[in-house]
Amino acid sequence: MHVNTKKLAVSGLLMALAVVLIILSGILDFNTLFFLAAAAFFVGIIIREFNLKYGFAFFVGCLLLGFILAPQKLYCITYGMMGVYVLAVEALWQYLGKYPNMKKRKLLFHAGKFIVFNLMYVPALLLFPGLLFAGEISGIMLLVFWLGGQAALFLFDMAYEYFLIRMWGQFREKLFGRG
Repeated sequence: MHVNTKKLAVSGLLMALAVVLIILSGILDFNTLFFLAAAAFFVGIIIREFNLKYGFAFFVGCLLLGFILAPQKLYCITYGMMGVYVLAVEALWQYLGKYPNMKKRKLLFHAGKFIVFNLMYVPALLLFPGLLFAGEISGIMLLVFWLGGQAALFLFDMAYEYFLIRMWGQFREKLFGRG
């Protein structure tokens, strides 16, 4: 049986960091979404470095360890939704990579990201508003929260791309060498 030790070491280190970030999100409440988003970014790193199946296994491992170790279990659900989003976006990117028309591919990719996010966000907003907000929520407020979610998606995507391209790209060169 062949075991790639560098792959195992990198994924183990990133899993430990992701779980620490999930735990910190419940301890340091002022940075909850930042820590959860950073933990979800590691799923994208594993997918891009290794493959989608390995990234899925990494995500499941982080989620299980997060549920076991994190003090705020609800934050693990938020991490789970962010991780599923990253998995879906990376799978979409790989699938559309085979599409020959660059303009259509880009349009389909952005539309797909919007659809994936809203397939998770809208049901959570409509079916579980009690988890997010206290009291009655009017239709106008739901619209405001939906628009706020779209803005959050935009920020998350921008941060994700910056992190993977700039920050991980520089760190990757030091870790793996050029190439």
